[in-house]
Amino acid sequence: MSTLRDRTRSSRVRTWRPCSQGATGRFTSPLSFGEYRSYFGEQGTDDFDGFIRRGGLAGSYDYDGISESYGYIRDVYKTILTRDLVQKFSLPDSAVLERLAEYMMGNSGNLNSPNNIANVLDANRVPINHVTVGRYISYLRDAFVFYEARRYDIKGKKRVGTQAKHYACDSGMRYAVLGTRDMDWGRMYENAAFLELMGRGYEAYVGKLYQKEVDFVAKRGSELVYIQVSDDISSESTLERELVPLLSVRDAFPKVLVARTRHEPYAREGVLVLDFTRWLLGEQGF
Repeated sequence: MSTLRDRTRSSRVRTWRPCSQGATGRFTSPLSFGEYRSYFGEQGTDDFDGFIRRGGLAGSYDYDGISESYGYIRDVYKTILTRDLVQKFSLPDSAVLERLAEYMMGNSGNLNSPNNIANVLDANRVPINHVTVGRYISYLRDAFVFYEARRYDIKGKKRVGTQAKHYACDSGMRYAVLGTRDMDWGRMYENAAFLELMGRGYEAYVGKLYQKEVDFVAKRGSELVYIQVSDDISSESTLERELVPLLSVRDAFPKVLVARTRHEPYAREGVLVLDFTRWLLGEQGF
């Protein structure tokens, strides 16, 4: 007889890769919020934050306590780094790779380049140069621990520069590795939005328009959507701040703000405002 977890896993139709499919061959793509709800059932208005905190690695759901779940996730993470990467690529040791991965998790959603990262790590007594940083980042991406979002010039309609953002494959992995002292909800909401766009078959870029930044330029075939993500737009000043980059784009493609509104969809100055959880569940869309 199939279990709920089996049915949840088998129902996934994703166009992207798992966290790791390396030498271990046993880690699958993290579950979406909708699949998390299918597993645990609806748990009230705050279950999305519970999903962000716990993550989507189904194996961690075998444990009732969050600390035990994080222990499982840390084991997965260490196995990916040591067996799938250090051993596969004959790296000198795992320490530098671990520090790089920790830095990238702590700076998920920040623009960075191999030069920037090498300078920061070197200043913190991690001897590494930009060439090694670039190579190690490619290893981490190939193992699907991180995904990359390149910059996209909205005016010129092309990818630009060497800077990029990197998003963790799972929010629970980020908290298991770095701890929960700084939950950094806004950054993890952005991370969740990126993963959802990938899961829906979009290519997601970081939009650049002069000095302004749009969180995501999402492309799928001929479809293009500009998206801002926020954890809270309850104050008028925050709402206005999030709208400015979208309103600065002067073409006719859809512009969407996704946030924890807990309301039905509405439009503000031509921008469609959606509730984050309902968008993730497919109940609201663009």
